[in-house]
Amino acid sequence: MLQAFEAVIDERGQIRLAEPIDLPVGRRALVIVLNEPAARTSDTPSASDRYTKKQGQYLAFIHHYTKMHSFPPAEADIQAYFGVTPPTVHQMILRLEEKALIKRVPRKARTIEVRLPPEQLPPLE
Repeated sequence: MLQAFEAVIDERGQIRLAEPIDLPVGRRALVIVLNEPAARTSDTPSASDRYTKKQGQYLAFIHHYTKMHSFPPAEADIQAYFGVTPPTVHQMILRLEEKALIKRVPRKARTIEVRLPPEQLPPLE
């Protein structure tokens, strides 16, 4: 049986559950830590430190395209704008998703969503 629980890692590096759980005696728990962005603190790097200049341009393009057309761009739209090959665009999309800067539904067209607020995006060049 699999269950998911929300947890945080405290300042001492220990995992703290949001609510207590009951595990039957003799059961083991496997903890998987997902690399979700932490809450902004003075020690947390800014959004621009989390992505390269080129990644920022892709994020800005996706944001502006979505705002102008009311739906996200297809990878072909991104390819046409940046003048790169389809594999280049796809690898960038995978990398942005890996860094949790975007979310999308794999193998479903036009589902790219920027996860950063617009004020954390660079101007589109």
